[in-house]
Amino acid sequence: MPDTPAASDEAARFTAVRAHLVGVGYRLTGSLADAEDAVQDAWLRLTSLDDDRRAAIHDLTAWLTTVVARLCLDRLRSAATRRERYVGPWLPEPVVTATDGRPDPLEAVVADDGARMAAMVVLDTLPPEQRLAFVLHDAFGVPFAEIAETLGCSSDAARQYASRGRRTVRDADPPPRAGDDHRRVVEQLLTAMATGDVQAVARVLHPDVVLIGDSDGKARTARRVMSGADRIARFFVGLLTVYRPGAFAAARPVMVNGDLGVYLPPVPGGEGYHDLDAHVQTVAVAGGRIVAIYDQVNPDKLTRLPSPPA
Repeated sequence: MPDTPAASDEAARFTAVRAHLVGVGYRLTGSLADAEDAVQDAWLRLTSLDDDRRAAIHDLTAWLTTVVARLCLDRLRSAATRRERYVGPWLPEPVVTATDGRPDPLEAVVADDGARMAAMVVLDTLPPEQRLAFVLHDAFGVPFAEIAETLGCSSDAARQYASRGRRTVRDADPPPRAGDDHRRVVEQLLTAMATGDVQAVARVLHPDVVLIGDSDGKARTARRVMSGADRIARFFVGLLTVYRPGAFAAARPVMVNGDLGVYLPPVPGGEGYHDLDAHVQTVAVAGGRIVAIYDQVNPDKLTRLPSPPA
Protein backbone atom coordinates (compact mmCIF):
# COMPACT_ATOMS: atom_id res chain seq x y z
CA MET A 1 0.00 0.00 0.00
CA PRO A 2 1.50 3.38 -0.94
CA ASP A 3 2.34 5.79 1.85
CA THR A 4 -0.46 8.30 1.31
CA PRO A 5 -2.85 10.12 3.67
CA ALA A 6 -5.60 7.67 2.64
CA ALA A 7 -3.35 4.71 3.34
CA SER A 8 -2.38 6.15 6.73
CA ASP A 9 -6.05 6.65 7.59
CA GLU A 10 -6.80 3.06 6.64
CA ALA A 11 -3.94 1.80 8.79
CA ALA A 12 -5.24 3.85 11.71
CA ARG A 13 -8.74 2.40 11.29
CA PHE A 14 -7.30 -1.10 11.16
CA THR A 15 -5.39 -0.48 14.38
CA ALA A 16 -8.57 0.79 16.02
CA VAL A 17 -10.45 -2.44 15.27
CA ARG A 18 -7.56 -4.84 15.78
CA ALA A 19 -8.65 -5.90 19.28
CA HIS A 20 -12.13 -6.62 17.94
CA LEU A 21 -10.68 -8.76 15.15
CA VAL A 22 -8.41 -10.68 17.51
CA GLY A 23 -11.45 -11.26 19.71
CA VAL A 24 -13.36 -12.69 16.74
CA GLY A 25 -10.47 -14.95 15.83
CA TYR A 26 -9.93 -16.14 19.38
CA ARG A 27 -13.59 -16.96 19.95
CA LEU A 28 -13.62 -18.89 16.67
CA THR A 29 -10.41 -20.90 17.15
CA GLY A 30 -9.58 -20.95 20.87
CA SER A 31 -6.04 -19.99 19.88
CA LEU A 32 -4.61 -16.52 20.37
CA ALA A 33 -1.78 -17.39 17.99
CA ASP A 34 -4.21 -18.45 15.24
CA ALA A 35 -6.34 -15.37 15.86
CA GLU A 36 -3.41 -12.99 15.52
CA ASP A 37 -2.17 -14.81 12.40
CA ALA A 38 -5.63 -14.47 10.84
CA VAL A 39 -5.76 -10.76 11.66
CA GLN A 40 -2.33 -10.20 10.13
CA ASP A 41 -3.35 -12.14 7.01
CA ALA A 42 -6.50 -10.01 6.74
CA TRP A 43 -4.37 -6.85 6.81
CA LEU A 44 -2.11 -8.23 4.09
CA ARG A 45 -5.13 -9.04 1.95
CA LEU A 46 -6.45 -5.53 2.43
CA THR A 47 -3.15 -3.93 1.45
CA SER A 48 -2.90 -6.12 -1.66
CA LEU A 49 -6.17 -4.78 -3.10
CA ASP A 50 -5.99 -2.24 -5.90
CA ASP A 51 -7.48 1.22 -5.41
CA ASP A 52 -10.83 0.38 -7.02
CA ARG A 53 -11.46 -2.74 -4.95
CA ARG A 54 -10.40 -0.97 -1.77
CA ALA A 55 -12.68 1.96 -2.55
CA ALA A 56 -15.58 -0.49 -2.93
CA ILE A 57 -15.31 -1.48 0.76
CA HIS A 58 -18.08 0.51 2.44
CA ASP A 59 -17.64 -0.91 5.95
CA LEU A 60 -14.01 -1.74 6.70
CA THR A 61 -14.76 -3.40 10.06
CA ALA A 62 -17.35 -5.71 8.52
CA TRP A 63 -15.05 -6.55 5.61
CA LEU A 64 -12.14 -7.39 7.90
CA THR A 65 -14.39 -9.40 10.23
CA THR A 66 -15.55 -11.51 7.28
CA VAL A 67 -11.99 -12.11 6.09
CA VAL A 68 -10.82 -13.09 9.59
CA ALA A 69 -13.82 -15.43 9.93
CA ARG A 70 -13.01 -17.17 6.64
CA LEU A 71 -9.39 -17.63 7.61
CA CYS A 72 -10.39 -19.00 11.01
CA LEU A 73 -12.90 -21.37 9.41
CA ASP A 74 -10.04 -22.91 7.44
CA ARG A 75 -8.07 -23.34 10.66
CA LEU A 76 -11.06 -24.88 12.42
CA ARG A 77 -11.61 -27.40 9.65
CA SER A 78 -7.96 -28.48 9.77
CA ALA A 79 -7.92 -28.63 13.57
CA ALA A 80 -9.56 -32.05 13.67
CA THR A 81 -6.52 -33.59 12.00
CA ARG A 82 -4.15 -31.81 14.41
CA ARG A 83 -6.18 -32.95 17.41
CA GLU A 84 -5.83 -36.60 16.38
CA ARG A 85 -2.11 -36.31 17.09
CA TYR A 86 -2.57 -34.36 20.33
CA VAL A 87 -1.58 -36.15 23.55
CA GLY A 88 -4.30 -35.98 26.20
CA PRO A 89 -7.09 -33.43 26.66
CA TRP A 90 -7.03 -30.15 24.72
CA LEU A 91 -7.90 -26.78 26.23
CA PRO A 92 -8.14 -23.36 24.58
CA GLU A 93 -5.03 -21.22 24.81
CA PRO A 94 -5.39 -19.12 27.98
CA VAL A 95 -5.37 -15.35 27.60
CA VAL A 96 -3.34 -14.24 30.61
CA THR A 97 -3.24 -10.64 31.83
CA ALA A 98 -1.79 -9.01 34.92
CA THR A 99 -3.71 -8.02 38.04
CA ASP A 100 -1.85 -4.80 38.87
CA GLY A 101 -3.86 -2.45 36.67
CA ARG A 102 -1.27 -2.13 33.92
CA PRO A 103 -2.87 -1.46 30.51
CA ASP A 104 -3.14 -4.66 28.50
CA PRO A 105 -4.71 -4.75 25.01
CA LEU A 106 -5.62 -8.41 25.52
CA GLU A 107 -8.14 -7.41 28.21
CA ALA A 108 -10.47 -6.26 25.44
CA VAL A 109 -10.25 -9.67 23.76
CA VAL A 110 -11.66 -11.49 26.81
CA ALA A 111 -13.86 -8.79 28.32
CA ASP A 112 -17.07 -10.45 27.14
CA ASP A 113 -18.56 -13.18 29.32
CA GLY A 114 -18.48 -15.57 26.37
CA ALA A 115 -14.68 -15.53 26.36
CA ARG A 116 -14.30 -17.01 29.85
CA MET A 117 -12.54 -20.36 29.88
CA ALA A 118 -15.64 -22.40 30.76
CA ALA A 119 -17.48 -20.96 27.77
CA MET A 120 -14.52 -21.44 25.43
CA VAL A 121 -14.33 -25.11 26.42
CA VAL A 122 -17.97 -25.55 25.38
CA LEU A 123 -17.39 -23.73 22.08
CA ASP A 124 -14.67 -26.22 21.31
CA THR A 125 -17.26 -29.01 21.21
CA LEU A 126 -19.13 -27.39 18.30
CA PRO A 127 -18.58 -28.34 14.64
CA PRO A 128 -16.84 -25.53 12.72
CA GLU A 129 -19.97 -24.32 10.90
CA GLN A 130 -22.01 -24.13 14.10
CA ARG A 131 -19.24 -22.38 15.99
CA LEU A 132 -18.73 -19.77 13.30
CA ALA A 133 -22.44 -19.06 12.83
CA PHE A 134 -23.16 -18.90 16.56
CA VAL A 135 -20.15 -16.76 17.48
CA LEU A 136 -20.45 -14.32 14.58
CA HIS A 137 -24.20 -13.77 15.02
CA ASP A 138 -24.71 -13.98 18.78
CA ALA A 139 -21.44 -12.45 19.95
CA PHE A 140 -20.66 -9.97 17.17
CA GLY A 141 -24.02 -9.29 15.49
CA VAL A 142 -23.01 -10.35 11.99
CA PRO A 143 -26.11 -10.77 9.76
CA PHE A 144 -26.94 -14.29 8.63
CA ALA A 145 -26.63 -13.26 4.98
CA GLU A 146 -22.96 -12.46 5.52
CA ILE A 147 -22.41 -15.61 7.60
CA ALA A 148 -24.00 -17.66 4.80
CA GLU A 149 -21.58 -16.16 2.28
CA THR A 150 -18.64 -17.12 4.49
CA LEU A 151 -19.93 -20.67 4.94
CA GLY A 152 -21.05 -21.08 1.32
CA CYS A 153 -24.61 -21.95 2.30
CA SER A 154 -28.07 -20.35 2.38
CA SER A 155 -29.13 -17.84 5.02
CA ASP A 156 -31.60 -20.39 6.39
CA ALA A 157 -28.82 -22.94 6.76
CA ALA A 158 -26.61 -20.39 8.52
CA ARG A 159 -29.48 -19.62 10.89
CA GLN A 160 -29.86 -23.34 11.64
CA TYR A 161 -26.14 -23.69 12.32
CA ALA A 162 -26.32 -20.83 14.83
CA SER A 163 -29.44 -22.26 16.44
CA ARG A 164 -27.81 -25.66 16.97
CA GLY A 165 -24.69 -24.08 18.39
CA ARG A 166 -26.78 -21.90 20.70
CA ARG A 167 -28.70 -24.95 21.92
CA THR A 168 -25.50 -26.85 22.70
CA VAL A 169 -24.09 -23.93 24.68
CA ARG A 170 -27.37 -23.47 26.53
CA ASP A 171 -27.59 -27.17 27.40
CA ALA A 172 -23.97 -27.23 28.60
CA ASP A 173 -24.76 -24.21 30.79
CA PRO A 174 -21.18 -23.03 31.43
CA PRO A 175 -21.08 -21.08 34.73
CA PRO A 176 -21.04 -17.29 34.33
CA ARG A 177 -18.37 -15.10 35.89
CA ALA A 178 -18.68 -15.27 39.66
CA GLY A 179 -17.00 -11.98 40.61
CA ASP A 180 -16.09 -11.70 44.30
CA ASP A 181 -17.31 -15.25 44.90
CA HIS A 182 -14.78 -16.47 42.36
CA ARG A 183 -11.90 -14.64 44.05
CA ARG A 184 -12.88 -15.94 47.49
CA VAL A 185 -13.01 -19.55 46.30
CA VAL A 186 -9.66 -19.32 44.50
CA GLU A 187 -8.01 -17.88 47.62
CA GLN A 188 -9.52 -20.65 49.77
CA LEU A 189 -8.23 -23.30 47.37
CA LEU A 190 -4.69 -21.88 47.41
CA THR A 191 -4.65 -21.69 51.20
CA ALA A 192 -5.93 -25.25 51.55
CA MET A 193 -3.38 -26.59 49.06
CA ALA A 194 -0.51 -24.78 50.78
CA THR A 195 -1.38 -26.39 54.13
CA GLY A 196 -1.96 -29.84 52.64
CA ASP A 197 -5.43 -30.05 54.21
CA VAL A 198 -7.34 -32.60 52.13
CA GLN A 199 -10.66 -31.82 53.78
CA ALA A 200 -10.22 -28.07 53.30
CA VAL A 201 -9.50 -28.60 49.61
CA ALA A 202 -12.52 -30.86 49.25
CA ARG A 203 -14.79 -28.27 50.91
CA VAL A 204 -14.27 -25.75 48.11
CA LEU A 205 -14.90 -28.36 45.41
CA HIS A 206 -18.31 -29.33 44.07
CA PRO A 207 -18.93 -33.08 44.49
CA ASP A 208 -18.92 -33.50 40.69
CA VAL A 209 -15.96 -31.21 39.99
CA VAL A 210 -13.74 -32.06 37.02
CA LEU A 211 -10.05 -31.39 36.47
CA ILE A 212 -8.81 -31.04 32.89
CA GLY A 213 -5.08 -30.85 32.24
CA ASP A 214 -3.57 -29.87 28.88
CA SER A 215 0.04 -30.81 28.23
CA ASP A 216 0.31 -32.49 24.79
CA GLY A 217 2.73 -34.79 26.58
CA LYS A 218 5.24 -31.96 27.07
CA ALA A 219 4.78 -31.31 30.81
CA ARG A 220 3.26 -32.88 33.93
CA THR A 221 -0.45 -32.67 34.71
CA ALA A 222 -3.34 -35.10 35.08
CA ARG A 223 -3.13 -37.45 32.10
CA ARG A 224 -6.90 -37.85 31.82
CA VAL A 225 -9.92 -35.86 32.89
CA MET A 226 -10.43 -36.41 36.62
CA SER A 227 -13.74 -36.09 38.44
CA GLY A 228 -14.98 -36.08 42.01
CA ALA A 229 -14.11 -33.77 44.91
CA ASP A 230 -12.39 -36.34 47.11
CA ARG A 231 -10.28 -37.78 44.29
CA ILE A 232 -9.14 -34.36 43.07
CA ALA A 233 -8.46 -33.10 46.60
CA ARG A 234 -6.20 -36.07 47.30
CA PHE A 235 -4.50 -35.59 43.93
CA PHE A 236 -3.68 -31.97 44.78
CA VAL A 237 -2.41 -32.73 48.26
CA GLY A 238 -0.36 -35.63 46.89
CA LEU A 239 1.48 -33.19 44.66
CA LEU A 240 3.01 -31.63 47.76
CA THR A 241 5.09 -34.78 48.20
CA VAL A 242 6.19 -34.91 44.56
CA TYR A 243 7.63 -31.40 44.26
CA ARG A 244 10.19 -29.56 46.33
CA PRO A 245 8.78 -28.09 49.58
CA GLY A 246 7.64 -24.53 49.06
CA ALA A 247 7.28 -24.94 45.28
CA PHE A 248 3.63 -23.91 45.36
CA ALA A 249 4.36 -20.85 47.49
CA ALA A 250 5.60 -19.11 44.34
CA ALA A 251 2.06 -19.11 42.89
CA ARG A 252 0.95 -15.66 41.72
CA PRO A 253 -2.53 -14.38 40.83
CA VAL A 254 -3.17 -13.52 37.20
CA MET A 255 -6.29 -12.87 35.20
CA VAL A 256 -7.06 -15.79 32.88
CA ASN A 257 -9.71 -15.06 30.25
CA GLY A 258 -11.02 -12.30 32.49
CA ASP A 259 -11.27 -14.42 35.66
CA LEU A 260 -8.86 -14.64 38.56
CA GLY A 261 -6.49 -17.53 38.03
CA VAL A 262 -3.09 -18.71 39.17
CA TYR A 263 0.33 -18.74 37.55
CA LEU A 264 2.75 -21.29 38.95
CA PRO A 265 6.29 -20.60 37.75
CA PRO A 266 8.64 -23.50 37.05
CA VAL A 267 10.66 -24.74 40.01
CA PRO A 268 13.64 -27.12 39.66
CA GLY A 269 13.46 -30.46 41.44
CA GLY A 270 16.39 -32.55 42.54
CA GLU A 271 16.97 -34.58 45.70
CA GLY A 272 14.21 -36.97 44.68
CA TYR A 273 11.72 -34.27 43.69
CA HIS A 274 10.32 -33.71 40.20
CA ASP A 275 10.83 -30.47 38.31
CA LEU A 276 7.67 -28.37 38.54
CA ASP A 277 6.55 -27.17 35.11
CA ALA A 278 4.93 -23.79 34.58
CA HIS A 279 1.15 -23.96 35.09
CA VAL A 280 -1.69 -21.56 34.38
CA GLN A 281 -4.85 -22.56 36.20
CA THR A 282 -8.33 -21.17 36.28
CA VAL A 283 -11.58 -22.47 37.68
CA ALA A 284 -15.29 -22.30 37.02
CA VAL A 285 -17.37 -21.50 40.10
CA ALA A 286 -21.08 -22.16 40.69
CA GLY A 287 -22.96 -21.94 43.96
CA GLY A 288 -19.82 -20.95 45.83
CA ARG A 289 -17.91 -24.10 44.83
CA ILE A 290 -15.47 -25.03 42.10
CA VAL A 291 -17.14 -27.10 39.38
CA ALA A 292 -14.20 -27.25 36.94
CA ILE A 293 -10.44 -26.74 37.11
CA TYR A 294 -8.50 -26.02 33.91
CA ASP A 295 -4.77 -26.72 34.22
CA GLN A 296 -2.73 -25.52 31.25
CA VAL A 297 0.87 -26.73 31.15
CA ASN A 298 1.52 -27.11 27.41
CA PRO A 299 4.49 -24.73 26.95
CA ASP A 300 3.34 -23.93 23.41
CA LYS A 301 0.26 -22.26 24.90
CA LEU A 302 2.11 -20.40 27.66
CA THR A 303 4.26 -18.09 25.57
CA ARG A 304 2.38 -14.87 26.44
CA LEU A 305 2.59 -14.67 30.21
CA PRO A 306 2.94 -11.21 31.76
CA SER A 307 6.58 -10.46 32.45
CA PRO A 308 7.16 -10.51 35.29
CA PRO A 309 3.95 -12.34 36.27
CA ALA A 310 1.91 -10.25 38.65
